[in-house]
Amino acid sequence: MTEQAPMSTEHTPSVSLREATRVWTKVGLLSFGGPAGQIAVMHRELVETRRWISDARFLHALNYCMLLPGPEATQLAIYIAWMLHRTVGGLIAGVLFVLPGFFTILALSIVYALYGQVPLVFAIFIGLKAAVLAVVVQAVIRIGRKALKNRMMVLIAALAFVAIYFFRVPFPLIVLGAGFWGLLGRWWMPRSFPAPASSAADASSDFLIDRLLGQGRLTHTRPSAARALRVTLAWLALWWIPVIAVIAAFGRHSVLAGEGLFFSQAAVVTFGGAYAVLAYIAQRAVVSFHWITPGQMLDGLALAETTPGPLIMVVQFVAFLGAYHHETNLSPMLAGVVGSVLTTWVTFVPCFLWIFLGAPYIEALRSNRALHAALSAVTAAVVGVVLNLSVWFTLHAIFGRIDEHYYGWLRLESPVWATLQWPSAAIAAAAMLAMLRFKIGMGWVLLASGLAGLGVGLVFK
Repeated sequence: MTEQAPMSTEHTPSVSLREATRVWTKVGLLSFGGPAGQIAVMHRELVETRRWISDARFLHALNYCMLLPGPEATQLAIYIAWMLHRTVGGLIAGVLFVLPGFFTILALSIVYALYGQVPLVFAIFIGLKAAVLAVVVQAVIRIGRKALKNRMMVLIAALAFVAIYFFRVPFPLIVLGAGFWGLLGRWWMPRSFPAPASSAADASSDFLIDRLLGQGRLTHTRPSAARALRVTLAWLALWWIPVIAVIAAFGRHSVLAGEGLFFSQAAVVTFGGAYAVLAYIAQRAVVSFHWITPGQMLDGLALAETTPGPLIMVVQFVAFLGAYHHETNLSPMLAGVVGSVLTTWVTFVPCFLWIFLGAPYIEALRSNRALHAALSAVTAAVVGVVLNLSVWFTLHAIFGRIDEHYYGWLRLESPVWATLQWPSAAIAAAAMLAMLRFKIGMGWVLLASGLAGLGVGLVFK
């Protein structure tokens, strides 16, 4: 009897690529609500319903993805799909996660460019912008509940918020500081940085990936220097060849070239996912490059929140409008489409590079207590950055003017109360009440908020 049991696990069926493709299609179509909502959808589908991956492995992968630059939910999908079906699985999951949002945002960008300043269309956007505040606040609460498990994590989150909001400390420095704190805390304060869950692969586990690892069937998850070199060279080429082609075709100082270079840079330096990166992108796109206005940036976020796919798809909207209004080498519409495609490419191709290159090593180090402590501290710091974003959006969505005051290194923002937009404030308050108190779905809240904005526009037009 004891000799036959292992034989039965040897033939444990895996998930077919066709079935996995159907699941990733579903995840992509249902991935509303930014990273918090998308991670929740994946957890429900992959951990609770299908039992492909255990909670411990899911959270370990999530912590690694939060440490990376770029959209963590997209990277998490690529990571899990890569574990099951190698590179082709990761490609399918990543593309299906992005594709629905890409086509939707492209269509909405075209409509916005052509009709966005129509009063009634603009009124709908006002309602959507107000509802976005509820989504961001909900993200703070959801991520906080998972990441802030003790007082030490709460302290890290609070310090991260103070650093980025009051002192404009760059997010990469906050990430490095939090990770270093976690490494030191592992030795000095071990109770605040508990050990990771057991990483033993179990052929009799109730979770598919654990069973396959226990049977030795996921050999591609083992690190290899030769494979790492091949992955790096291939994906760097895929990343940069389109950018170089645009520079050669339109010149280094064209808007399209500027978008390709800037969003490639953003893919490297913008840590913490979409919520953490939006303030940085908004500041550069609005203040430094003058591609769009602050109002258009908020409109883009509202559009991104109404569509499936990563919230970082707002960069596609930014690039479309920037090229549509400022690129002189092509017709406005063609320039907008090219800018939209190029920016989406340079934003998401690096996600595949980070996962295909780093995931084998992260899996090999899964039981390392020091790494686990560093990733836990980084996750806590991200909560503080998300809180900063919620404050930033609150001020800019319901006030027409925000004044900044500097006292040495200290920066304070003060809203001009005479510019308070009462309809936006009322819609935002109602959206928060609906989502946080009555647990109404985000789609219904966005729909109601858009209709409320339209109603306000009809009354006060």
